[in-house]
Amino acid sequence: MSQLPVQHDQAQTPLAAALSVRRLVEFLLRTGSIDNRFTGFDRANEGARLHRRLQKEAARLYPDYRAEVPLKETLTCAGVTYTLEGRADGIYTRDGVTVIEEIKTTACPSDRITEDHAPEHWGQGEVYAAIYARQNGLDNLRVQLTYYQVEEELTLRFQRDYTAGQLQGILTDLLTRYAPWARRAADWRQASRAALEGLGFPFPEYRPGQRAMMTQVYRTCLEGGALLCQAPTGIGKTMSVLFPALKALGAGVAGPVFYLTARGTTRAAAEDALDRLRRSAPGLPLRSVTLTAKDKICLCESRECTPEACPYADGYYARCKDALWAALGDETGALGAEALQRYARAYTVCPFELGLDLSLWSDVIVGDYNYLFDPVVRLQRFFETRGDYLFLLDEAHNLPDRAREMHTAALAGSAFRDARRRLGKGRSRLKTALGKVCTHFTAWRRRCEEAAGDRSGRTVFAPDRDEEFDRLLTRLCDPLEGWLDEHREPDETHAALLQLYFDVRAWLRVADTFDDHFVLQLSAFGSEVRATQLCLDPSAFLQADFGRGRAAVLFSATLGPAAYYKDLCGLPDARAVALRSPFDPRRLALVCPRRISTRYRDRAASLEAVAGCLAAMVQARPGNYLAFFPSYAYLRQVYDVFTAANPGLETLCQTAEMDEAARAEFLARFAPDPAAPLLGFAVLGGVFGEGVDLAGDRLIGVAVVGPGLPQVGPRQEQLRDYFEATRGSGFDYAYRYPGMNKVLQAAGRVIRTPADKGVVLLIDDRFTQPDYRRLMPPHWAGLRTVDTPAQLSALLAEFWGGEEETP
Repeated sequence: MSQLPVQHDQAQTPLAAALSVRRLVEFLLRTGSIDNRFTGFDRANEGARLHRRLQKEAARLYPDYRAEVPLKETLTCAGVTYTLEGRADGIYTRDGVTVIEEIKTTACPSDRITEDHAPEHWGQGEVYAAIYARQNGLDNLRVQLTYYQVEEELTLRFQRDYTAGQLQGILTDLLTRYAPWARRAADWRQASRAALEGLGFPFPEYRPGQRAMMTQVYRTCLEGGALLCQAPTGIGKTMSVLFPALKALGAGVAGPVFYLTARGTTRAAAEDALDRLRRSAPGLPLRSVTLTAKDKICLCESRECTPEACPYADGYYARCKDALWAALGDETGALGAEALQRYARAYTVCPFELGLDLSLWSDVIVGDYNYLFDPVVRLQRFFETRGDYLFLLDEAHNLPDRAREMHTAALAGSAFRDARRRLGKGRSRLKTALGKVCTHFTAWRRRCEEAAGDRSGRTVFAPDRDEEFDRLLTRLCDPLEGWLDEHREPDETHAALLQLYFDVRAWLRVADTFDDHFVLQLSAFGSEVRATQLCLDPSAFLQADFGRGRAAVLFSATLGPAAYYKDLCGLPDARAVALRSPFDPRRLALVCPRRISTRYRDRAASLEAVAGCLAAMVQARPGNYLAFFPSYAYLRQVYDVFTAANPGLETLCQTAEMDEAARAEFLARFAPDPAAPLLGFAVLGGVFGEGVDLAGDRLIGVAVVGPGLPQVGPRQEQLRDYFEATRGSGFDYAYRYPGMNKVLQAAGRVIRTPADKGVVLLIDDRFTQPDYRRLMPPHWAGLRTVDTPAQLSALLAEFWGGEEETP
């Protein structure tokens, strides 16, 4: 271990701190403001591609050129023992002098790129040079900054020469300045890990199955790997994964823990579980940060992340350390949206960026799937290299579809025509580039019209990307970004062209990953032409993402068949466990009216029969009920028949136009202790079909109409064909498994606690078929069938009229 010259007393045992070179220099040297004009798209992936290109060019000029050279050094300074680690972009010899090259790609206009453009870039090269000099006994080195301006395709280079002594002085100064932060982090970590090691379970007893689940999670977190855990509602899934993961931190796993969710309601559940742990152990040093979307946490009336428009972005890096130091002293340790906004107002900093900065100092990070899996918004500060991270994925049945969306990109021809129209009369580079893209869409229209299809629209698929179209988009980016930089007025035209810019960048990002897991979909409907690079199979992307951490635990009430999720989530070697429901099965009446078909061709004939079953369900006992349908159209048809036949029964109806307030009002109608029946009509797989917790008598019955198969269409058929060719299970992968997952989720809205009692109707004859029965959980073994609404009424009268079992 090397020892740097310092001026501080080091009689005490040095603290240990592992630190990336980039984190060190950016934290201490970065200056200026947040300006998303030049950082809004997928800069990291694009930068990596351009890095490789520049490195190949350099290797042709300098035979000894080495790219991505790993550097690691352990040294002590100001009472702290640092382990510094990073990768130099390039190292080579020129004129007998060793050169350390740092490469940066940027969309910042070239006239703004000066030698002193970014002190942190010099700092990164200087630290790498200092380490390399120490390890190789060199007296003199040269640091070269290479900037590549993306739109102008221009390379700018700056060089500075240093002695080894100068470099050591720079490094000593940086580490000395960072020492107070390192001590604070080390003190917190020592206290936190000791407390977590002794942390007790926050409830007086375990629920049935909970201890078994926690044992599996703890083992996975310690040993590494992946676990798929299907845990029924009521087992306490959130605490069952968070508690053992935190105990693993106490046992020596570095962490942090990432609790990743598909929606805000489950993020709230994680925050509640963390608060429960803090209340159970007053003074527990447990710091968590909840990452909230920019639009929801922004303190401005309209979000525009530029120094001219936002006071919280202007000069952010000059004030963020003070805000960070204050937030790290928060006594609660719970840094949710409200706390972040409070510190942001006090120090005039962006709350979103403050949350990202605080994540580096936290034990638990709560946020959306995007922060790990989306290549555009992934937390680059963590996931550039592999770490000792623990990934906990709530409602993991959503992950394959979410990942598919993240790696899919779509563009509409009308957006380009509209942008060209908005520019008005006259010629310009931008209008010319837009016109060429519009011409390509016209050619696509002819291609669609030549394909077989009905009058409403025609779709064609291609196995390869359209490279000519991608070149046109690449050429469009430069004049489009130039226009946006010159026209910053927040009007409709600026908003439209800005959105087009981001959509084009998203398309180009996906184009660079396009392989045999994708198809190009072209569709013409009316006057519109739409192009989509459709990701059929996201498993390779997810496998790489999970590989960035130590362990992953995927959990949900519906995570079967396990082989299907292991396959699509890119975790072929994951262990899988399925826990039994902790509730008395006698408190659930699971009934299938087996004479009804809700297949598309039979829906018109099924309306009265379905409405009759719903009436029998709600008339058996006063209470709140939900009925789920495979489409809005079918929902409305049954709703009209039901309300005409039962005018005295109160109903609610979900619509496609519902906003967040309307959805909240809908759920608020499901009040406790109802005196009369209430039946809500909702869409299967929608916002009310999962993540909704209506415990007790707020919901005593659910009807699921049909097995939830996705609507047959060109895209779904492409999925079927792909998985038939690659897995031999096209219908299962494209239709049956996703459909039954939605069914199980909707049915799970009933029976949330041991005291609950309720009804689940499965209305369709297919629910009795073996291929669907095998997808049902063990506690559904008591499924009963009826042939008529009268039989259903009699069965439910017996269920509700029987003596109440003790839960």
